[in-house]
Amino acid sequence: MEFAYHRLARSAPGYRWWKPLVTGLIALGIFVVFTIVLVVLLLASTLVFPEVRPVITKLITTGQIDNSLPVVLGFSLSSIAVILPSIWLARLIMGPRPVGLLSSIAGRLRWRWMLRLILPVVIAYGASTLFSVLLLPLLTGETLPVASVTASTWPVVLVAVLLVPLQATAEEFFFRGYLAQTIGGWLKHPLFAILLPVPLFTIGHQYDVWGLIDVSVFAVVAGWLVFKTGGLEASIVAHVVNNTVIFVIGAFGLVDVNSKTGSGLEVAISAVTLALYAWLVTRAAKRFGLERVRVITLPAPPDPATIVHSEGGTEGTVTARG
Repeated sequence: MEFAYHRLARSAPGYRWWKPLVTGLIALGIFVVFTIVLVVLLLASTLVFPEVRPVITKLITTGQIDNSLPVVLGFSLSSIAVILPSIWLARLIMGPRPVGLLSSIAGRLRWRWMLRLILPVVIAYGASTLFSVLLLPLLTGETLPVASVTASTWPVVLVAVLLVPLQATAEEFFFRGYLAQTIGGWLKHPLFAILLPVPLFTIGHQYDVWGLIDVSVFAVVAGWLVFKTGGLEASIVAHVVNNTVIFVIGAFGLVDVNSKTGSGLEVAISAVTLALYAWLVTRAAKRFGLERVRVITLPAPPDPATIVHSEGGTEGTVTARG
């Protein structure tokens, strides 16, 4: 039998409809424990580094996240990144096995395929960044942004490079992985697995209407790519590169990393970027010969002409005769 990515949970012999729900509850419990540990570490850091105490005090008392500050960005990204070990451990406990089926139909991340995604993501997001930062201000008559280096610039770059891959990967494993496979176990058509997790992903971002539309567009395209490629690799690469670029150029003052507002133009640029990336990915997948379904060979049914019976404590095989 063939199983697309969103149906992989059903490829396990011990699948039951309720198991993904229990997995989610276990993951939530583990996530809470990890979060408590992170908060304790954050508070302990004020004893080792007294200079960060005002920043952390403001974060705790007001709840305002200033991603231009390294310690705040680090905590913000880490608090999302712990979703990854939480859902991974929960799947390890509840199944299905191998746990790597969360990654792809191959039961693991396909690293050679991820390397093939470097060119598509560089082309799509490189063009988008150049257009947004350099060409768009010229077309609209705005002043070109000037890069600046402050005391927090390089620490922010370091934090972004180290933690964004974990944060973005965690979100993909949860929304395009766990949720998609949970829904796919209940509903066969891939559109359910692609679209139903979108609202949950969107409301986790505190943006205005345009910003939420932008996030939703990404979620839909990412979910479609997961289905078309049979794994999370393409969505992970896009998510990691998008977020890393934003935080890195934001560290140099070229964009506002704390902005909660968007525009129709920004949504259009994002949609074109994702469409270009998706097109390049699907072309690369064809050239690569990428497998997009998991094939399970079921044991052959017993020969109906052969019957195993027991009589007088001895077992034997008899052939039915007509």
